[in-house]
Amino acid sequence: MRLLVLGGTEFAGRAVVEAALARGWEVTVFHRGRHAAPDGVRRLLGDRTAVDGLAALDEDPGAWDVVVDTWSSAPRAVRDTARLLRDRAGRYVYVSTRSVYAWAPPAGYGEDAPVVEGASPDAGPTDYARDKRGGELAVEEAFGADRSLLVRSGLLLGPYENVGRLPWWLNRTARGGPVLAPGPRDLPLQYVDVRDQAEWILDAAEQGLGGPYNLTSPSGHATMGELLEACVRVTGGPAELRWTAPEVILDAGVEPWTELPVWVPPHTDLHDTLHTADVSRAVATGLRCRPVAETVADTWAWLREIGGTAPQRPDRTSKGLDPETEAKVLAAAPGV
Repeated sequence: MRLLVLGGTEFAGRAVVEAALARGWEVTVFHRGRHAAPDGVRRLLGDRTAVDGLAALDEDPGAWDVVVDTWSSAPRAVRDTARLLRDRAGRYVYVSTRSVYAWAPPAGYGEDAPVVEGASPDAGPTDYARDKRGGELAVEEAFGADRSLLVRSGLLLGPYENVGRLPWWLNRTARGGPVLAPGPRDLPLQYVDVRDQAEWILDAAEQGLGGPYNLTSPSGHATMGELLEACVRVTGGPAELRWTAPEVILDAGVEPWTELPVWVPPHTDLHDTLHTADVSRAVATGLRCRPVAETVADTWAWLREIGGTAPQRPDRTSKGLDPETEAKVLAAAPGV
């Protein structure tokens, strides 16, 4: 199989590239050159936001069985690339997001849930949800529904993470001491290891799948307790998880999801949106999710290899709770 990855040097795109190379696929990476591409790929340089930024791709004589695109800003960049490639590629896979669903989707929502309004494939940068929905529309416009695969990702974890969620928890538990562990301990989580997503994308492309797919683990594949306890085990630090009731955390003004990454309080619209989507379509077409302990251990090994500081995307907010706030909440917390 011949694969073109637009991006391919960070997190989700890099996982696709490495999975394809492991299968013996021919891989071309089109990127801006800000990060090194994996060994074994053919490289094309260009900036999709610049005038003539697609020149290297336009002038290249290549054709591909599959294109994978992870773009997260102005939909018109997806539009221009998809139009350029529609007669040179068999299938276009766009890594989108479950944020495209109109707020707030009901618990257990599937791919037929309403999506955000006001998105356009011709738009400049707006907001994350409409940018991604506009990208979806751009792909479908150029490739048609049958040749467009829309991967509506949920929470992504794993090696190369450049958002700061699991790396923050790993570094926090490695530091040791009392750790503010947001309860309840058995809170069900829904996420996907970025490598499992990559394998599903390649399998789906080989199967000729099209249309939207919620792409994340079944809800409860892991719990908050299992995730944090795995962090404590692999880091080996003298960390003590202090399980704390959600209302104590919220009353202290701590922000779910950002200050305490991954966690959102139970019985809220935010938890239903992030951790309860119906993923039966993806599971029925081959999605397999590795144990949380493996994701945590491999992410810690990668983090240690790069010196302990994970890369951070400039278009994402920083994650984590400062030590002073954590100590104040722990001092006031009766626990759960």
